[in-house]
Amino acid sequence: MQSEQNAPLIALVAGEISGDILGAGLIKALRQIYPNARFIGIAGPQMLSEGAESYFDMEALSVMGLVEVLKHLPRLLKIRKTLIQNLLVAKPDIFIGIDAPDFNLGVESILKQHGIKTIHYVSPSVWAWRQKRIFKIAKATNLVLAFLPFEKAFYDRFNVPCRFVGHTMADAIPLDIDRQQVCAQLQLDPNQRYLAILPGSRGSELEFLSEPFLQTALLLKQRFPDLQFLVPLINAKRRQQFEQAKQRVAPELEMYLLDGQARLAMQVAEATLLASGTAALECMLCKSPMVVGYRMKPLTYWLAQRLVKTKYVSLPNLLADEMLVPELIQDECNSERLAQELSLYFDDSEAAKNRTLGLKQRFAELHQMIRCNADQQAAQAVADLLQERQK
Repeated sequence: MQSEQNAPLIALVAGEISGDILGAGLIKALRQIYPNARFIGIAGPQMLSEGAESYFDMEALSVMGLVEVLKHLPRLLKIRKTLIQNLLVAKPDIFIGIDAPDFNLGVESILKQHGIKTIHYVSPSVWAWRQKRIFKIAKATNLVLAFLPFEKAFYDRFNVPCRFVGHTMADAIPLDIDRQQVCAQLQLDPNQRYLAILPGSRGSELEFLSEPFLQTALLLKQRFPDLQFLVPLINAKRRQQFEQAKQRVAPELEMYLLDGQARLAMQVAEATLLASGTAALECMLCKSPMVVGYRMKPLTYWLAQRLVKTKYVSLPNLLADEMLVPELIQDECNSERLAQELSLYFDDSEAAKNRTLGLKQRFAELHQMIRCNADQQAAQAVADLLQERQK
């Protein structure tokens, strides 16, 4: 039997850490509207701490890479089947699939067929590639919650219900950064100039980017001898991989290798060199001028050129709909080009300083645009759909 109006039964599924963070924020915001709501599904530690009940350990869904997914596919399909059976018995008032589209869209589709309202939170990159997936999403969901305005604009073109809620990262990062305070946190000299170097979070990214990024650092050190380098690395495995590359390419070059702390490094740095991805959005929110670089296997790049439908690859440029920051991809991602673009941020000329100031002002405008109290906006979207169902 479905629950009372003021105490809805809400099902959520998060498949990885980022989804767990979003889920926990959403549960917290929903409790402000429905203090007696009950939350069930698949939850990580943060959602569990907010009172969610989990049928399975979230770790069971955290599988990355095509080969790994294929290996675990029978188990994942069994989990999905059991979850759907449990939810059809529980009859939640609404189901919210948080990211993990390969898993969640299948769940949403079946639940929607059985009359349960469904929401997909975090749009897959349909605007960039495999655009026909939008029809599958439309069939599976009553509403998509999008982080970014250009995502909503894409869904509107296809008349698929979508609500722009803003980005939680834009809420978490302050509009104005206190660099002195961040330097103190990292025990760094605030009078020094720093370049943050983020070669990626995946092994394949470091494999392709460590060498050109290190060579870039060597070239910049020749031109700007006072420049210091901050390299945040996501875990011990990536740190070891980067250290091995450094030993080959730049054994004498002094660098601060940080365990995580990427956000702090970008807030301190005059500029950042990074792999394309969510880090570029975070870098923009930290108001750090950047150069985006990326390399991949030739066949992957050949396919990407034919599949990707966007003018730009980095989120700051996509948000601004203009080439705000340089994107150097594949053959262009070489130390000479990277150093050339980064030098503009460290040049002492008046023109370079004004250019950097203008860029930071654009970053602040874009930050404001996506800073919308995303948890509360998402909770209100859920509440509106619940009320619609009860009419």
